[in-house]
Amino acid sequence: MSGPRTGTAGAAAVTEDLLVVGAGGFARAAAQAVRDAAAADLAGGRVPRWRLAGHLDDNPALHGRDVDGVEVLGGCDLVHSRPAARVVVCVGSPRDYAVRARLVRRLALPETRYATVVHPTASVSGSSELGAGSVLLAHCVLTAAVRVGAHVAVMPHTVLTHDDTVGDFATLASGVRLGGGVRVGRGAYVGAGALVREYTTVGAWSLTGMGSTVLADVPPGEVWAGSPARRLREAGGPALEELRADVLETGRRPETRMGSTAR
Repeated sequence: MSGPRTGTAGAAAVTEDLLVVGAGGFARAAAQAVRDAAAADLAGGRVPRWRLAGHLDDNPALHGRDVDGVEVLGGCDLVHSRPAARVVVCVGSPRDYAVRARLVRRLALPETRYATVVHPTASVSGSSELGAGSVLLAHCVLTAAVRVGAHVAVMPHTVLTHDDTVGDFATLASGVRLGGGVRVGRGAYVGAGALVREYTTVGAWSLTGMGSTVLADVPPGEVWAGSPARRLREAGGPALEELRADVLETGRRPETRMGSTAR
């Protein structure tokens, strides 16, 4: 496997504008990671990879407002009026963790428009891969041969151990720990502080509650929580709609559904 995308986690020849889609908590954390990465580049005598150009958000009440020193320029569709800017989509919460997939589908941008943001304190091994549009926040660790798909959110202090695979649009909340060989399916949400046993599968569009200990496979489209984690109910409607769409596309109920990763 190849290492992290050239120019994303490493040095850059030029600085490109970067638009952060969203203006909530995840988007603010991603914007701060961009600024921290630029500061680290300058301190190391390198040209910064990204120049933070602003937030985009569909809430008109936010337009023109300052969010942590960064202006909300307008709605999300403004990405089409700034074709030279790179983009990262930073939306979603446990209440609707399918929203990032819906928004990426709506924007219909080519993969080459999407940036991959890595906080300078994150540790990404040379044998690991990161997909376009993914965000790794502070103190994340990818140990060996980890594959992270596209548009994945990896929150602070998350550890991905050898041979883990994380599907497109998945979210790993703060402090998640994955044992070796874990498969996290497309769009799955793993709650803060969850522990996932080695060689376990967390199914597509499932939700694992915060602080859970996952010792057995979590089926697609279900909510599990507890220690050990057990089934509580089906996932919410938006996640199930995405799961049904995946089934129609692939002809089978998915466990994981990995997309392409940037090289």
